[in-house]
Amino acid sequence: MSTHKKHTGRAAAVAGTAAAAVAATLASVLPSSAAAEETEATAPKPTVVLVHGAFADASGWNETATRLRRHGFPVQAVSNPLRGLDYDSAYLAGLLKGVKGPKILVGHSYAGAVITNAATQIPDVKALVYVAAFVPDQGEALGGLLEQHHDASVPPLPQQVFQFTRPDGTTGTEVSLDPAKFPAAFAADVPAQTAHFMAVSQRPIAAEAFGEPAKQAAWKTIPSWAVVAKQDQAIAPSLERFMARRAGAHITEVNSSHAVMVSHPDVVTDVIKQAYRATR
Repeated sequence: MSTHKKHTGRAAAVAGTAAAAVAATLASVLPSSAAAEETEATAPKPTVVLVHGAFADASGWNETATRLRRHGFPVQAVSNPLRGLDYDSAYLAGLLKGVKGPKILVGHSYAGAVITNAATQIPDVKALVYVAAFVPDQGEALGGLLEQHHDASVPPLPQQVFQFTRPDGTTGTEVSLDPAKFPAAFAADVPAQTAHFMAVSQRPIAAEAFGEPAKQAAWKTIPSWAVVAKQDQAIAPSLERFMARRAGAHITEVNSSHAVMVSHPDVVTDVIKQAYRATR
């Protein structure tokens, strides 16, 4: 064998040995993609707090909560009192103080305003997720937003108003939706049997909730995501889009009715996971 070939072979062997050593070193200090995925799957995750809006209850989150738990997220579906923005925000803030560790707040419809007000009092809220929701600025009332951003393509909600007398003799006013018209207004793409149950089990909201101005705007300091329901007949999609853009939210649009967490739980779950990955 020539001297040139001997040197060439020796150099190749040395280079191969060096490459193997570097690969072994990298393998020891850099996790493989499989290991990274395993770490993400097993690492503690923030509690996802799901807050329903008007004319609904916590059961509307069932499919979303099931998917989140499957992905390892602790979940708490809150029973929103629906007594007014100040009252409901204070209630949620008090509840959140008892939830240990980081949290992601998810609000549907009216509850978007509630999480916007409550989150500023809780230092470990990592993200806000608005689902076909109101995203008011400080000083804005929901009724005012609906009037200022009226969309003729979205008919008025089929509201029913009733009054009751409190034990102290004062009168309270409640608002619900006509059960017969509920599916078209709230849950047009939800299976008929489910939409019927939602209609008869809806919880009314205190009328003053739509007149109380927001006192805080947590989206100014906390990262936000938003799901815009393009077929919404309860809040105009154009208003949802305006509020989400103003908040600087990461926006996902879906062909859905107002009850997007019922008809498209996979989309809602994916957006919550996006918020988690971006803020962990």
